[in-house]
Amino acid sequence: MSSVWIVDDDSSIRWVLEKALARQHFSCKSFSSASDVLLALESELPRVLVSDIRMPGGSGLDLLEQIKVRYPNLPVIIMTAFSDLDSAVSSFQKGAFDYLPKPFDVGSAVKLITRVLGDTKQEFDQEKTASDNSIGDLLGKAPKMQEIFRIVGRLSKSSTTVLVNGETGTGKELVARALHQHSPRAEKPFIALNMAAIPKDLLESELFGHERGAFTGAQVSRKGRFEQADGGTLFLDEIGDMPIELQTRLLRVLSEGKFYRVGGITPVKTNVRVIAATHQNLEERVKKNLFREDLFHRINVIRIKIPPLRERLDDIELLTDFFLEKFSNRLGVEKKTLSQDSVKIMKNFKFPGNVRQLENVCHWLTVMSPGKVISPNDLPAEITDNSNENRGSFETQNDIDNIKDSWEAILETQLGVLLDNNRGGNKDLYQELLGVFESTVFSATLRRTKGRRVDCAKLLKVGRNTVTKKIQELNLPF
Repeated sequence: MSSVWIVDDDSSIRWVLEKALARQHFSCKSFSSASDVLLALESELPRVLVSDIRMPGGSGLDLLEQIKVRYPNLPVIIMTAFSDLDSAVSSFQKGAFDYLPKPFDVGSAVKLITRVLGDTKQEFDQEKTASDNSIGDLLGKAPKMQEIFRIVGRLSKSSTTVLVNGETGTGKELVARALHQHSPRAEKPFIALNMAAIPKDLLESELFGHERGAFTGAQVSRKGRFEQADGGTLFLDEIGDMPIELQTRLLRVLSEGKFYRVGGITPVKTNVRVIAATHQNLEERVKKNLFREDLFHRINVIRIKIPPLRERLDDIELLTDFFLEKFSNRLGVEKKTLSQDSVKIMKNFKFPGNVRQLENVCHWLTVMSPGKVISPNDLPAEITDNSNENRGSFETQNDIDNIKDSWEAILETQLGVLLDNNRGGNKDLYQELLGVFESTVFSATLRRTKGRRVDCAKLLKVGRNTVTKKIQELNLPF
């Protein structure tokens, strides 16, 4: 019996995986279509099956669905070059062991298959199909976005509390909506509340509602957001801005599942999944007594960190194409595309407003660009005027020398402070600083190589195994 079956219409993918697995002494069998696999399964079973998601004559998802009906204990890994949330979620919902986006690191793929082979009894039965696919704005082929897709997929049968971290404009609410729409609560309400946008005096009433006469102007009773979201999901955006005195009430609701309206004497029961989001460092706010530590631990069950756009440069072209199509349909005009020179300029811009800023730029281009192909001259001034200073490169050796002198001077200054604070020798400063240095070097190089370990190893003149080892030791997100 072959340990691993590979299904892909691309012969090069099959060949690469076969050779890599053979080096680990795994026996393999390859197929070019889903129909051939189903026929072969009638006579024998592999220990794990790896399948592409889109193939002529039958999709990998259809194959997965049939396998889970006939052979529910057979682990299946889905591969796809299509970097969208629905593919990832559908894979998990139909019972996939894991999801492998193309192009993938061969070493990581082998490691995943090895892990599956170590636990072939794992069963997955995720029967729910998402009813609403209107979350196509959440796109990305960058590794960090693919990891978010995996998390959404794994939580598709759960109502676990989630904390979403990310800079302004990264798409925190989109992630929250995806979690809701791919959950058992999808048919119930999704209620969003921005804690920073509500005046402090009104926030309690907004959350919990109020009874008639509770305060001046309360002429009728009113349900709060917790009651409105009953059975569904309540998204509390910018929870870091929540007043400390209200945090106690929120903690009680999360603990007991009931609350009192403002001015009320009868407890109101509620069944709500809370998804919180913030751009702030809640750990630091806890240390400063601006956020309750017990509340932080209550909402920090599952944590999702959304990368800023500057850390997912490969997604800029994908997102731009999506937004240009979106606005062309909305405005009833011909879709426009970026020239390659324009793409390069867009990738050199840091986008401090992240995906939201990119979306606004695409709206502007749809309206203002005269031609079908957007040239560099058509780009708004905010992009072209700042692209040079945002590109993060240096023109001359003098620039490089100045930067070197600068960071070395900063390091020396900061080291002096650390040494003064460690006169008793309680900390192993050398190991601590060495860890920070290595983490910075490998993270920056991996971002530059878009997560490709081979290229990272070449740039740093180290072995590929060293890169993999450091990723694991330093817990890097690659």
